[in-house]
Amino acid sequence: MPGLVHVVDDDASFRTAIERRLRLAGYDVVVHSSAAELLDHLPRGETPACVLLDVKIPGLSGPDLQSRLNELGSTLPIIFVTGYADTATTVRTIKAGAEDFLTKPVSSEQLIDAIERALARHNAAQSQRIKLGMFRALLASLTPRERQVFDLIVRGKINKQIAHELGTTERTIKAHRHQVMEKMRVSSFAELVSLAERLGMLDPNSH
Repeated sequence: MPGLVHVVDDDASFRTAIERRLRLAGYDVVVHSSAAELLDHLPRGETPACVLLDVKIPGLSGPDLQSRLNELGSTLPIIFVTGYADTATTVRTIKAGAEDFLTKPVSSEQLIDAIERALARHNAAQSQRIKLGMFRALLASLTPRERQVFDLIVRGKINKQIAHELGTTERTIKAHRHQVMEKMRVSSFAELVSLAERLGMLDPNSH
């Protein structure tokens, strides 16, 4: 799967060598000599991408850039590359969600392997986000009453209980229930519950 790799490293010869290596492997590459440079050109595209990041760069360090990207809500996977790995930094960056931590010199095989995993993860995260956006749009298409019915259905209430709670007839609730299923494009109660969970309307551990 081709994709875009952002290389952030203050070592010009390393940047050139890595760029050449990655282009040969079929990737698009953008090189940055500092963290600030990447932040100025933060990618907004839909192409799967990842960041190949040096730990010790002047100015904002690699781990600091990682924190900054996390604050900005970036989903770009980060692969750290360093000339001198220390356990504390490795643990800190992996805990903060780094995809991988490689020590220079990196073999092409090791590098491509890490990049492939990172791009696959970014691709999956993006399609999840698109799906979630679609579910939110479907939810927004419900009328206020249908939304109430939806909330009560996914909490396990039966039609009779919902009718009593909303002061209407079971027959009306059945009609609303049908509308909710249609509009949310699901064919079963289980699907509706799973959708509510993904939209953050339910605590996954509550049932």
